[in-house]
Amino acid sequence: MSDEDDLDDFEPDQDDLEKEDDEKDTEDWEDYRKEGEEYSEEWMPTLLTEDMMKEGLSLLCKTGNGLAHAYVKLEVKERDLTDISLLRSYIHLRYVDVSENHLTDLSPLSHLTHLLWLKADGNRLRSARLNELPYLQIASFAYNQITDTEGISHPRLGSLDLKGNRIHLVTGLDPQKLISLHTLELRGNQLESTLGINLPKLKNLYLEIKDAGSRA
Repeated sequence: MSDEDDLDDFEPDQDDLEKEDDEKDTEDWEDYRKEGEEYSEEWMPTLLTEDMMKEGLSLLCKTGNGLAHAYVKLEVKERDLTDISLLRSYIHLRYVDVSENHLTDLSPLSHLTHLLWLKADGNRLRSARLNELPYLQIASFAYNQITDTEGISHPRLGSLDLKGNRIHLVTGLDPQKLISLHTLELRGNQLESTLGINLPKLKNLYLEIKDAGSRA
């Protein structure tokens, strides 16, 4: 069985993958933002290394024609990482957690075309832009410094978490490309309106409008 067949049939179990409770209340977010504004020290560059990969890799699965195997899950949380370029060569990864680092660039993940699940919370990202990932179904970029919603065009993406960022306007969420998105989390941003949210499969929308203070 090919990688593509495995991915086509896969239905991720969020209860198993997301062991932590991602729902932080407004008070927590205000503390987080205040801490970020007060702390201006530049972080020393910390590159993802092969040793870190060995420690963080798990879940051995078949790849290709079923005759080879590779680890498909990676967790490298809280490593003070600023660079994950090494991931470009780990093309079989399906689940990646790079939360609580100091990342400003996720572009190496664009090479992981088998990626199903991504968690990049608590970094220093200003954008969630990635090349189109054909199998990505769950993505979380909560508690970063993201200012827009451009560059998110993954056709099988079902759940997108952007809470606790600095988004004022929703732009670039193309309903012709985001045909599977059913859950969108935007609380803890600085939204001025709901313009730009026009998604055919959307069932769960969580947001706050800055002026009105209302929650959907």
